[in-house]
Amino acid sequence: MGLLWWLSSQPATGVGLPHPWDKGAHFLAYGLLGFLLGVALRDFRPAFFLAALYGVVDEWHQSFVPGREAFGLDLLADFLGAYLGARWGGRWEAPKAFPP
Repeated sequence: MGLLWWLSSQPATGVGLPHPWDKGAHFLAYGLLGFLLGVALRDFRPAFFLAALYGVVDEWHQSFVPGREAFGLDLLADFLGAYLGARWGGRWEAPKAFPP
């Protein structure tokens, strides 16, 4: 989350991923975030909620950075990535210990 915040804090220089590749980057970044939260929380719902909420906060934060804008399609890519990542991450469990 810190890396995402730092990346969205960088002023736009005109060099970046062209459309539509930037949406893919959003999807992958929030997919990874959703996955990690899903593994940590062991439940899809709170993992997705936290990742999606962070996407909203980060897009809002980005709207204040010079040369950057908040886009609805970026937020949609964030939500989709968070959803799929949290779904997948919520299925992972630590292996059961062998009985003594």
